[in-house]
Amino acid sequence: MELRPTSQAGCHDGAGGQDGFTLLEIVCVLAMIALLAAILVPRNPSGTSRPRLEAYAIEAASMLALDRHAAIRRHVQVSTGVDAPARLIQSGSSGHVLRIPRDVIVDAVLPQICNRHVARSAIDFLPSGRSCGGTIVLTRLGVGFEVRVNWLTGGVEIVPHGTL
Repeated sequence: MELRPTSQAGCHDGAGGQDGFTLLEIVCVLAMIALLAAILVPRNPSGTSRPRLEAYAIEAASMLALDRHAAIRRHVQVSTGVDAPARLIQSGSSGHVLRIPRDVIVDAVLPQICNRHVARSAIDFLPSGRSCGGTIVLTRLGVGFEVRVNWLTGGVEIVPHGTL
C-alpha cells in the first residue's frame, strides 16, 4: 500500500507550486530591522538636550571665573571674548575656546565701554577683581540659561532663562 501525503506543504514537485517567503520569514526579517533601528537611532541625538545646554552654561561660567582669578593674580586686565553670531566664547587667560552647537541660540549683552576703553565683544575683568559686566544667554526652544557677570563684584552666576 502506498502512503499519500495529506498536505501539500511538504511536497515540491517543481510544477504548479508557488515559491516565496513564508509569513514567519517576513516577520523575522522585520524584527531584525527593528532591532537594528532601536540600537542605532539613539546614537544620533536630535539636538542639544537641557542637561547639555546647562553644561555649556556651566563651562562658560567657569571660564569667566577663571579669567577673573587670572586678572587678580596677574594684576592685569583679562578679557573673555564673546562672539555670539559665531557661537564662540574664548578665555583671555588660557585661550580655551568654547564652541556652542548650531541648534543653540547665543545672545550677549556686553558693555560698549569698559575702563574708559571701547569694549569689543568681550567681558573684561580688572586687576581689582571688578568687571565691566555682561550677560551671555544660551537658549534652545525657548528654554535656557543666562550667565551673568556682575559689574561691581566681578562675580559670575547662572540663572535659568525661559520656561524650565
